[in-house]
Amino acid sequence: MVEGLFNQPNYLAAKKMLDAAVLRHEGIAANLANLETPNYKRVDVGSSFMSELQQAMATKDPTHIGSLQPELNVDPTIMTTKPDGNNVQLEHELTEMNKNFLAHALETHLVTGNLLKLRLAITGRPA
Repeated sequence: MVEGLFNQPNYLAAKKMLDAAVLRHEGIAANLANLETPNYKRVDVGSSFMSELQQAMATKDPTHIGSLQPELNVDPTIMTTKPDGNNVQLEHELTEMNKNFLAHALETHLVTGNLLKLRLAITGRPA
């Protein structure tokens, strides 16, 4: 019974999006740490992850959704603007960090909602 709660496509997708947000934060941290490193290229979660997740959600197959793994890749959309070959821009990274923080908060709320349902079923009290 509890297994059914944790195998719902929406719950699994929220968890995968949360995994991607955590990984994206690690990428942003690496980008900021290498802001002055010559020839460093900005990394981010692969752009194909969200489209793969959307396709998996369309199938509503829990094993397909659960098998997806976000990964960090060099961001091909950012062009090198510095003479040393580094393409990290401080303003862009700070903006992405703020957007990622909001996404993480939303995804955490979605996952927590399912856990609160479980608590309600066990204790009979919502909190």
